[in-house]
Amino acid sequence: MSPTPNDLLRHWREAVPDDRLAHLIRDVARAQMRALQLRLQVHGVSFGHWTFLRILWIKDGLTQRELSELAGVMEPTTFSAVKAMEQMGFIERRQLPGNRKNMHVFLTDAGRALEQRLVPLAEEVNRISVAGLGDKSVATVRKSLLAMIENLAADEAGAPATPGDNSA
Repeated sequence: MSPTPNDLLRHWREAVPDDRLAHLIRDVARAQMRALQLRLQVHGVSFGHWTFLRILWIKDGLTQRELSELAGVMEPTTFSAVKAMEQMGFIERRQLPGNRKNMHVFLTDAGRALEQRLVPLAEEVNRISVAGLGDKSVATVRKSLLAMIENLAADEAGAPATPGDNSA
């Protein structure tokens, strides 16, 4: 399991208070994932399964390859997770008529029903994460993080980052 939020706090306050922003963002994400993972365990769902369920709640019937791409994991990882979720009764795999090549992943009623129980857990973690921050601060953090993604996407495409109003 990842470091506890207290471990992360100690690290940032004592060891490396001025470390790179990328590390701070990673550690916030790790703490959020840990908080959600602890809540999901109560329902018998792993964080890895959560990732796939979230995707399927948005778009059911994807191929395993599409599911891998959207989750950002290798196909063997997806295969193992899908196999386990199928045994748990959350999803079923089947071929579509006229296409014997691709295996598609569909939520079962039980997998679909998990959305009503699990999404509030993620929303709770988000509320806890931003407790004490005003709406304006949360909007600024969101805007800043999106700008960072845009800058990195432009860099990857070989285009210069567009200087925006980063004073927020």
